[in-house]
Amino acid sequence: MTADTIAAPRSPHTTPAARGVNWEKWGWLYMRISGVLLVVLIFGHLFINLMTNDGISQLDFAFVAGKFATPFWQWWDVAMLWLALIHGANGMRTIVNDYVTGRQLRVALIWALGLAAGILIVLGTLVVFTFDPCLGVTEQSSLWKMCQAVA
Repeated sequence: MTADTIAAPRSPHTTPAARGVNWEKWGWLYMRISGVLLVVLIFGHLFINLMTNDGISQLDFAFVAGKFATPFWQWWDVAMLWLALIHGANGMRTIVNDYVTGRQLRVALIWALGLAAGILIVLGTLVVFTFDPCLGVTEQSSLWKMCQAVA
């Protein structure tokens, strides 16, 4: 068979099997598993925020501060953040691999995607776990009395 012909669909694979970890397989599996988990996390997030109690009118700074004061909601939001950012970066990596033909540009773009996702994961995680609604509150703020009662 010449280089410009396509092998029959049921013909045996003739190239030797690659050694090591099959990252494409694990990336493919991650996309399926994280997609299912993200659907559950996102719809749970939307249901709690928009359908319970007063609906959308309950969403304000105090609502977010109350959620971030609870470890359950902190971990829920962090799981959603991590899964979504890694899922999105992996999808973009797949697009870069499919459409960028230059090796150096492809490597640079994949590194940039990984770096951007990593920085956003670190910053987002820090925001969730170090959130303090009383930080920087002055006497002119509507939160002043609440923060004085807590302190």
